[in-house]
Order: sequence, then C-alpha cells, then structure tokens
Amino acid sequence: MLGLKETNLKFPNQTGFYRGKVRDVYHFEDKLVIVASDRLSAFDVVQPKPIPYKGQVLNQIATEFLKQTADIVPNWLTSAPDPNVAIGHKCEAFKVEMVIRGYLSGHAWREYKLGKRIICGEKMPDGLKESDAFPKPIITPTTKASEGHDEDISKAEILAQNIVSKQDYEQLEVYTHALYKRGQEIAAKQGLILVDTKYEFGKKDGKIYLIDEIHTPDSSRYFYADGYAELQAKGESQRQLSKEFVRQWLIENGFQGKEGQKVPEMPQDFIDTVTNRYIELYEKIIGKKFIKQDYTEIEKRIEQNILVHL
Repeated sequence: MLGLKETNLKFPNQTGFYRGKVRDVYHFEDKLVIVASDRLSAFDVVQPKPIPYKGQVLNQIATEFLKQTADIVPNWLTSAPDPNVAIGHKCEAFKVEMVIRGYLSGHAWREYKLGKRIICGEKMPDGLKESDAFPKPIITPTTKASEGHDEDISKAEILAQNIVSKQDYEQLEVYTHALYKRGQEIAAKQGLILVDTKYEFGKKDGKIYLIDEIHTPDSSRYFYADGYAELQAKGESQRQLSKEFVRQWLIENGFQGKEGQKVPEMPQDFIDTVTNRYIELYEKIIGKKFIKQDYTEIEKRIEQNILVHL
C-alpha cells in the first residue's frame, strides 16, 4: 500500500494550482477544489513516505465538523464529492492561524519547560504540570508561512503590523473561542478531551469564513477523558490521539525540523501504526466505523468525482 502522495490533474477553467504540505489545491475563478493527500507533515516538514488513508480521515473529519459548526460561523465548504475531496468558496485567507489551547501540552509545554511563562503575549501560570488545564483557554496565534516554519506572534504584534485589522481580529477571537467550546462539547460526548486546536479564516465579499480543516488529528490534539485525572495525579503521560506521537518518534530519531537535520525514514511497521492511529481517531471522534476506500486508480476516481461537481 503506497498511499496517495500527490495528484496532478487538469480541469476545464482551472486558473491555478498550489501544493501545500498535505493538500493539493486546484484554483478556479470562484471556488477551490482541495484534495487531501496522504502526505504527513511534522515540524513543518513533509515526511518522505505517505500514510495510507490519512487524507481520507482528515477530509471526512473536517467536512463533518464544518457541517456541525456552520451555525457558529459561515464556512467555505459547499460539497465533498469524494472521500479525499472538498470543494468550496475561494476566500482571501488571513495571514494568521488562530491556535487555541485549553491545556498545557505540545509546543506550549516545550516552551514552559524552558522556563518561559509568556507565549504569544499570553501569561501561563507558574506551578503547572504537563497536560494540566489552563484556568481558561488561551489563543496563541502563529503567522501563516507559505513555506518553512509558522512563527508564534502576539495579538499586539498582529495589530501593530496591521496583519489583521482590530475589528476583524476581535471577531476571529470570538469565533475561535466559540468553535473550541463546540469542539470540546462534541469531543466530551465521545469520551475525549479536545486539548488544543487551530482554525484558519478568510474573507469573501467582506464576510469572514472559516476555511481549511477543523478538529482533525493534524490540526488538533485529543486526550482520552477516561483516566485523565488519575494520570495527572500520578504525573504520567496522557493517552492521546494526535500527531504528537509522530513528533516524539522524530525527536527520538534526531529530527526536529532544525537546519542541518536529516529526516529519518519511517519503517513500514511505524507507518502502519500511524495509519491505525488516524483511523482510531476517526472512529472515536465521529462515532462511526471507518470505511477504507479502494486505492485502485484513486487519482482517476478523484478526477471523475470532481468533474461531476465543477
């Protein structure tokens, strides 16, 4: 099983193409067609081998949650004609990603361990352990890099540099908190904790839209609710469903995306583990059995399903 590493399609009236870290984006005058590949990005670097079914998992989780949050904020999605494809409005993206954290984990914990108590202008209390809840969720935005690493940035810096207007940014904050609250509620019903996540927004005709993916294992971190308190009390690591275990494997194999470091190649048994983790998260968070799509002539299938909806 090789996985879907990339697509190279051509469509009538196509105006452009962009290959992101994970998605292949086909531009049209008024819409985008986004194909979720099986590429895996960690530390902002695409890994050499794709992860089978990862693209399908991401696309199907994102489309489900876009539907479940459409009452909070309008979103870009208009149709999902294939397990790996989403089609929707073409928006002008804000050049920041809205990261929201309810718990001290991942990047925030790595910074905290170094003695830092302020991240993106937000104060983190003293005396916290890894995976402890913050008194209230904090927004820690990053710049949206077209290539290389996204960088932490504060609200004050965003406004000072006029990256986003004050009015728009404050609306993004409102949407981010509301979406995270809804995500936590949905996760709780499935026995999970939505630890942290990121949202991206854009504008079309003066209106703000939620764009890209939402509440997927690539953009979010989940803990199992069962046993959370006991593990915290013992100072043990939380059981989590996210990409963090991939990052840990890379760290253990000498890679953190820093200059001069070579990307280690994942062995097949670890790739199989990653696939199974993504499927586990899908089934856990969506509450339905994951149906594996056939990889035979997958690019042809994707092309035909897109053509029907253009």
